[in-house]
Amino acid sequence: MEIKKPAMAGTLESSDCQVTVEPGEGKINFTLESAVINQFGNSIRKVVMETLDKFGVDNVNISVVDKGALDCTIKARVEGALSRSTDQFENVLWGGGKR
Repeated sequence: MEIKKPAMAGTLESSDCQVTVEPGEGKINFTLESAVINQFGNSIRKVVMETLDKFGVDNVNISVVDKGALDCTIKARVEGALSRSTDQFENVLWGGGKR
């Protein structure tokens, strides 16, 4: 999947996260802002990277601002931002990735 334009998904409300993606510079550039980064930063990073891998994304700048989101919410926000950045809304199986 190729990122064509900047896109965002999510909110800054409690128990949510805001994910922003834009075309990268040949690699995955990941930034995370979270009040619980010391406790859950590695887990958040793992969920984001697994979701990017599932969609075959390896060239992206991705930023996550976490407000206490669960893993399933983080995954959904990454999927939403990726779909918006590619204008790809057909043939996407939400929650399971593109097949």
